[in-house]
Amino acid sequence: MWKEKVTPITIGLVLHMPFVKTLLSYRTGGTIESKYCYSVWLRHLKMLNSVRRGVPKSVAELGPGDSLGIGFAALLSGCESFRAFDVIKYWNVERNLKIFEELVVLFKNKAPIPGNVEYPKVQPQLDTYAFPDNILSEEILKNSLSESRLEAIREEIKNPDNPLNALVKFYVPWNDYKVINSDSVDFVYSQAVLEHVEDLEGTYIAFSKWLKKGGIMSHSIDFKCHRTTKRWNGHRTYSEFEWKIVKGGRMFLINRLPYSVHQELQKKHGFRILKEHPVIMANDIPRNKFSQKFRNLSEEDMITSDAYMLSIKE
Repeated sequence: MWKEKVTPITIGLVLHMPFVKTLLSYRTGGTIESKYCYSVWLRHLKMLNSVRRGVPKSVAELGPGDSLGIGFAALLSGCESFRAFDVIKYWNVERNLKIFEELVVLFKNKAPIPGNVEYPKVQPQLDTYAFPDNILSEEILKNSLSESRLEAIREEIKNPDNPLNALVKFYVPWNDYKVINSDSVDFVYSQAVLEHVEDLEGTYIAFSKWLKKGGIMSHSIDFKCHRTTKRWNGHRTYSEFEWKIVKGGRMFLINRLPYSVHQELQKKHGFRILKEHPVIMANDIPRNKFSQKFRNLSEEDMITSDAYMLSIKE
């Protein structure tokens, strides 16, 4: 296993250098494509509608990345307010406006949801990728895509720091659930973000505080190595000391926590899991090659590479 670790550890040492740390602050995440944002939002919306009909009024996203595009898609579906939470402000006004205008066209055309051909790794996967007419009726779209509403959203995108904004609000950085009122959100979602969160329990506490009773949360989580090793689960072979080196100067990389931790924390903080879809990949690493921290993982944790979870606050 040591040979597989040499390159990641070497890169990690370079990333510890002060000037490299500064550059890392400006690296971006995802959501640079309007079609990706459209696809992700409609997947979460369809999963929500598998347990509760309709469009949520207030939504919140953890880790929007390069743009607020997924949240814009929510607004274009008829949501009344969108809140974004991140540790770094990756997005900018110009990119947000571009993504927004492209999303408007997709919704007006009722474009099919981009599926496995364009985004084969995106979870959750759906039975059908047709536009969800059964959720987004003509009446809903007439209101959500009216010129007056589109212009109102554009104005808030152009002036993101205006404290009077009601449709689009962001909190960067956020480190306390008290940044917004408790019991004020109907729907919380994230897309391949929770695997990066260092304070995972604190984040689930925040979700529990933000959501109204009966509110729903929808999360797609990627447990793979994120290019830190050649094998999809090789990141769990690093000792704590080795992992600190691999992580380099990055504020966050991946927390290496397994699927069961998410299950336990959700139940601990007042959530009932309604749907969960783990994705299984073969494990070809002997248990004794994993670090001590992960050597006793359950068989399910050992082979779960991704998971989608839909839960309700009780």
